[in-house]
Amino acid sequence: MSDPILKLRPASETRWDCAALGEVMLRLDPGDGRVRNARQFQVWEGGGEYNFARGMSKCWGKRATVATALPDSDLGWLVQDLIGQGGVDMSHVVWREFDGLGRNTRVGLNFTERGFGVRPALGVSDRANSAASQLRPGEIDWERLFGEEGVRWFHTGGVFTALASNTAEVVLEALEVAKKYGVIVSFDQNYRASLWKDRGGLDAAQALNRKIAAMTDVMIGNDHDFVVCLGMEIDGLVKGLEPTDPKNFKTLAPQAVKAFPNLKVLATTLRAVRSASVNDFGAILWADGAFYEAPMRDGLAIYDRIGGGDGFASGLAYALMENLGPQAAVDYGAAHAALAMTTPGDTSMVRLKEVEALVKGAGARVIR
Repeated sequence: MSDPILKLRPASETRWDCAALGEVMLRLDPGDGRVRNARQFQVWEGGGEYNFARGMSKCWGKRATVATALPDSDLGWLVQDLIGQGGVDMSHVVWREFDGLGRNTRVGLNFTERGFGVRPALGVSDRANSAASQLRPGEIDWERLFGEEGVRWFHTGGVFTALASNTAEVVLEALEVAKKYGVIVSFDQNYRASLWKDRGGLDAAQALNRKIAAMTDVMIGNDHDFVVCLGMEIDGLVKGLEPTDPKNFKTLAPQAVKAFPNLKVLATTLRAVRSASVNDFGAILWADGAFYEAPMRDGLAIYDRIGGGDGFASGLAYALMENLGPQAAVDYGAAHAALAMTTPGDTSMVRLKEVEALVKGAGARVIR
C-alpha cells in the first residue's frame, strides 16, 4: 500500500473516527408540493456538517460525534431522536434552557422544496436565534474531545462559520485545539453572500476564511468559493465555462496550495443543472500535485439534490481514512453523492456496498 496522503491518528488511539461542528436544523419537506400552500410536511434533520457525520456513521460504519447546541424542548428532543437514528453521538451537544416561547433559543427550521423539471429547488430558512447560532468559545470542551477522547478527522464548514461572529470564534477555537492534537481538518467553504451581508461582506469573509485555510488539511469548494472566500485573483480563469468543466479548478488549485502549503487535498463536485430533475454530475480532486476525476454522470436523475455535496465530502473522507488513494476518494465521494440524491431528505440513506457497486459500474438493476 502506498504512503498515505494524510497522516491520521490510529483508530486504536481514538474514541472517534470523526467529529463535526455545525447547526442541526429540522427540515420541513412538502413532498411533491410547494411550501406556500402545503397542508402537511415530512420532517427530517439536516445540516451540512451533521450530514457529513451521519454519512460517516450510517454509510461508512465510522464512529461519529457532533458538536452543536439545542434547546431543552420538544423540538430539541425531536432533533435528538433523529440524530440518534443516524447513529451519531451527542455527548458534545450543549443543551440550552428553553423559555417556553423560543425568544431565548430555538431549533432552526428549513422549509425545503426539492423542485421538479423547470421548477428549481427552494429553501426557506427560519433559523434566527437558534441554539447553535448562539454557541460561544468555551462552551464545548475541545480538550476533552480532541485530547482525552481523541478524534481522527474533524469537519466543519462555511455556513455555520458565517452565522455570527461568535460561531466564527468557536470554529477558530476548535481548529486550534484540533491541530494541537494532530487531527485532520476538512472545511467545506459553502459561501453564502446573504450570511455575510450584515457582517462586513466579502472582506470580512475572506479575512476569516484565510485564517481557517491556514489550519485546514482538506478544502472543499468550487472555483467560485476559492476566489470569493480566499480572495484569490488568478490570471487565466475562463468565463462562461460549462459548470462541469474542471479547467478553472485546475488553475486555482496550485495557487491555493502555494498560498496555503498546509493544504493536502482540494476537491469539488462538478454539476451542470439541466433541470431540477436532471443534472450532469462529476467531481475532481487535487492531491500530491496531481488531479483525479470521477466519471461524469451525464443526465443523472435527481430526486432531491440537498445534501449531495455533504455525501461527496463523507465519501472522500472515508476513502482517504482507509488509505484507498486519491482516485478512490473522488470516485467514492461522487458515487455516494449521486446515490444520496436519489432519496428525500438532507441525509444519506446509502450503504457501503451500494457505493462500491456504483463505483464498479453497476446500474439500476435489481440488487439481490
